[in-house]
Order: sequence, then structure tokens, then C-alpha cells
Amino acid sequence: MSAATTATAPAAEASTPRQSWGALLVLLAGIFITTLDFFIVNVAIPATQEDLHATPAAIQWVVAGFGLAVAAGLITAGRLGDIYGRRRMFAIGLGLFTLASAGCGLAGNAEMLITARVLQGAAAALLMPQVLGIINVLYVGEQRVKAFTAYGLAMGFAGVFGQLIGGALIQADLFGLDWRSIYWINVPVGLVALALTPRLVPESRGEGSTRLDLVGTALITLGLVAVVLPLVQGREQGWPLWTWLSLGVAPLLLGAFTLYQRRLGRGGGAPLVDPVLFRERPFSVGITMALVYGLVNAAFFLILALYLQMGHGMSALDSGLLFIALGVGYFLSSAISGQIAAKLGRQVLAVGALVQGLGHVVLVETLSATHATLALIPGLALTGFGMGLVMGPMAATVLAGIKARHAGSAAGLLSTAQQVGGALGVALVGIVFYGTLGNAPTADTFGDAFVNGLWLLTAFCAAVAALVQLLPRRQAKGATESAESDGSDALGGSDGPAVKVDALV
Repeated sequence: MSAATTATAPAAEASTPRQSWGALLVLLAGIFITTLDFFIVNVAIPATQEDLHATPAAIQWVVAGFGLAVAAGLITAGRLGDIYGRRRMFAIGLGLFTLASAGCGLAGNAEMLITARVLQGAAAALLMPQVLGIINVLYVGEQRVKAFTAYGLAMGFAGVFGQLIGGALIQADLFGLDWRSIYWINVPVGLVALALTPRLVPESRGEGSTRLDLVGTALITLGLVAVVLPLVQGREQGWPLWTWLSLGVAPLLLGAFTLYQRRLGRGGGAPLVDPVLFRERPFSVGITMALVYGLVNAAFFLILALYLQMGHGMSALDSGLLFIALGVGYFLSSAISGQIAAKLGRQVLAVGALVQGLGHVVLVETLSATHATLALIPGLALTGFGMGLVMGPMAATVLAGIKARHAGSAAGLLSTAQQVGGALGVALVGIVFYGTLGNAPTADTFGDAFVNGLWLLTAFCAAVAALVQLLPRRQAKGATESAESDGSDALGGSDGPAVKVDALV
């Protein structure tokens, strides 16, 4: 049976178990390379700046352009998947990302690299919500828990080992590519995954209107840019007036978007984000939780890399090797997070956040006793262990009970919350970190800045654990009945119930 079966076909006819797990490998390859490119670029900045004779402002846009395009496009991309098919949008996004990666590798000047990086970000935005959306409708029960665990593992590995992978590639200097190798590595992976997509990944889409809400798209894109742009550029530029004006306009644009979506929904239209999604407490609380947790990881990776490389003078490769301790803890907990979630339910997220916060405290206590970098290993391993308990179950919990027709929009909202949270976390922790450093940083002040940043991250972890307590113990009966009456099976079209994971909610 062809994997191209659409959402109107029963799930049993859409794909065999072997095909469905093959689909997961293809999807994870896409999410891995797009997540990796968010982190790996930091390692290559010194070599890139020297080779292209780029200004500091241009280098900032190499990093910021990617993140800005991702954050601005995720919600619209999720809706495009609902309308035109999630596999189709995944394939288009993967193809564009592969092409843009080649463009980055061929860039002859900073302007070309920035353009290619923005295209990379737009392609990543198109791809990312489709991965969550397809997983959310393709798998059920225990398989769904395993699929989301694998998703969290792929994202975490890309983030945790991004610096190590980048440092190793640059150190190896394959074919004399130097920093360009961090982009070229995406091309063979992308081409193989793209070739396998039509064979292994089943198509699915939402029901109802096939029109895109253009007004809503414009409002949410402008609103998200108004939030994220000043957050990623403000500190570097000394928080000029335009950053505060942008942050002031953002709530107005996002408020107008919310009102327009409600009006469109009441009038029987097709809103970009159906307000009905927020009537379910697991989703509304879960999105808030994802936003708060997004404050933690990007900021932690940033201040750890700065502390190791600038405070201790370690190379990118040497500091990347120290990240292995974080990765080992992450791998161990990710491997068992599904079993722990089955026993603890939603509290696995609280436990994971608290363990991650405890890891930060251990790092603080270690730094108070010694500045030897190897002494950081226990705290890093504990931090990684807590991280692994959160990342996989987080997506499964937030998307539990979402009807198949809303899978793309919901996944886009979740990814957007994480991206905006990451930008906000870097801004907030950056204020504390660089404020502590002062104008004449020394090894000691780098240690103090790292410690102060860790205390703020610990508070964010505690806030995540508190938000978990607002989630219902398990999915409400009414929500389950509604899902059953919706007639959406694992691919959104038979007489089965919508996908849900009771063990996590």
C-alpha cells in the first residue's frame, strides 16, 4: 500500500508498522539538521568573520536572521500543513533547507550568507511543525510515547552536541571547507531524507476550509517579528529606541491577531489559529509551560559556551567535548523517560525541571569550590538528565487530545512558543550575564556571571514545575468524548478517536 494515502483513508491502510517507523527516521533526520543549524553556527563565527571579512553587525545577522525567520513562520507553516498536506510541506521545507544549506556553503560574502541563512530559517519553519503534526496523527498509544521520546532525543542531541559536531568538522577541515563544512553536512542528509519522504511518510491534512487566513498571517508574522527582533538584537546594540518601540507595538499586533481570529471563528471562517484550541486546559497551560521552559536551554548553552571559551580560553572543540557530560545525562534520561512518564504521568515534567534546576545548583556549588572545568561534569550530567525528562514528554503532553484537523496549527504554536521563549531567555539571561561581566571582564568575573545566570535559570525551572501542577491529572472526559465524535483516527479520517496520551496528562 502506498504511503501517499491521504487523511480520508483508514489508518490501517496508510502504512505498515515498518513504514511508520521508517517515516519517523525521515522526520527525525529533518528535525535534527534544522535544530543543529540553530546551535552549530556559533562555533564557526570567528572563522566565518575572518574569511568573509564580515562586520560584527553582519555576523550577528548570520545568527539572528535564522532564528527570526523560524519564529516568524512557524504558525503559518503549521496551518499550511493542515490545508495542503503535512508531508507535502515537510518535503518542500526539507528541499528548501537543503538548497539553502548549499547556498550558505557557497557564500562568497556576508550578504550572501545572511540571505541563505534567512532562507534556511524560513525552510526550517516550514518543516518543523509538520514533524510534530505528523507524529501526532500517525502514532497512537505506546508507539506515540516512543515517537515523541525519539523526537525529544533528536532535538536534544542536536542542541547538546551541536558545538562538539561543529568543532570537530572545523578541526577536521574536510576538503579544505573549514567553516563551510557545518553547512555542507546538511546536503547529503537532506537529499537522502527527501528521496525517502514520498516512499515512507504518509500524507495527512486537516478537514474544513482550504483557504489561508492572509490577514491573520500578516498580523501574527509582524507581531512575532516585533517581539523577537528586538530580543535578538537589542543587547548587542545597547537597546536603542527602536527596540522599545518594537516591543511596545508587539502586544497591539498580537492582540489584534487574537481578536481577528475570534471574530473569524465566530463567523464560520477559517482562522489561522482556531480559538477552540485554547479552550482545552492541557493545551493552554502546556503552551505557557513550553514558553517558560524555552527560557532555559538556549540561554544555558550560550552562557556555558561563553564561560568555557572566553572565561577559560578553551577551543570550540575542547569545550564541545565537555558537553559530552551533558549529552550522557540527556541520553540516559531520554531512554527511560517514556517508562517514567507511564508511572508519574504529567509529574515527569516537574521532576525533570527540578532535576535540571538541581543540576544548575550543583554547578554553582562546584564553582564556589573550584574553577577546574572537569569538576563541572557531575553538574552538567545532572542538568542533561533533567533536560531529557522534559523535552520528549513536553511535546506529547501539550499535543495530547488535539484533533487531527488542528495538528499542524497546534504544532506550529508549540514550536513558536519554544522559539520565542528561547529568544526571551537569551535576552533576559544575557542582561544578567553581561551586566555582571562589566567592561573589563576577567576569569573571575566570567565565573560570577555564569553563576548569576544559573540562578536565574534555576528560577525558570522552578516555574515550569509549578505550571505542571495546573495541568489536569488526565484528559477530561468531555474532551475525550468530543474527540471520539470528531471521527479522526491516526490519519485524521476514520471512525476512531483523536490521538491522545492519557499516561502523560
